[in-house]
Amino acid sequence: MSEWLSNPVFTTWGSNTSLWSNALITLYMTFATMAFTVLVGVPLGLLLFETERSRTPWVRWVNRVVGFVVNVGRSFPFIILIIALMPVTRVIVGRVTGPNAAIFALTVAAVPFLARLIEINLREIPAGKIEAVQMMGASRAQLIRQVLLPEALPGIVGSITTTTIATIGYTAMAGVVGGKGLGDLANRMGYQSYDNVVMVATVVLLIAIVIGVQALGSQIARVVDHRARS
Repeated sequence: MSEWLSNPVFTTWGSNTSLWSNALITLYMTFATMAFTVLVGVPLGLLLFETERSRTPWVRWVNRVVGFVVNVGRSFPFIILIIALMPVTRVIVGRVTGPNAAIFALTVAAVPFLARLIEINLREIPAGKIEAVQMMGASRAQLIRQVLLPEALPGIVGSITTTTIATIGYTAMAGVVGGKGLGDLANRMGYQSYDNVVMVATVVLLIAIVIGVQALGSQIARVVDHRARS
């Protein structure tokens, strides 16, 4: 154990060989990505739900186009996606390596994933509740604000939690192609240097982060679930 704890990975701070600095980079990439993903993915999922059963031809056309784009985005393996996006990343971010460049690719990968989950959450709302509010003369905006989002909120929180955990896994892959973070540390200092201590430490820390995110997400979902209190 003393040999493990004397490893520079544990004893240094602020360098590219530090476990703790790279853990902070991973957390930064994860939560910055999720901030952008929630801002885009939740409205996109709502759009998919709202346009699915419309009787207007151009609205159904919008649903098919958006659905196709979302399906294509979900089908790309992340390691291929991040490489394919490098020219776009260079234009938008100014470089293709580093955490900020990885955040762009991570967001592109996570938005379609979250959007589909949000659509599924909205579909699970009982049709009777929606019809009752419509019969009372509520506008579509009121229906969304007062029924759809509140009723689906526990599921939405769960979907955001699931997407966050998937994003943590994506950050490890992003590290392999210059995204920094724990994935980069595991590849550079663990795999390439044949250092099992680094490999085990990064895996254990990633598991701890995932467990922490899941516990936090589950707690928030219970708090916002009005059905659990009725």
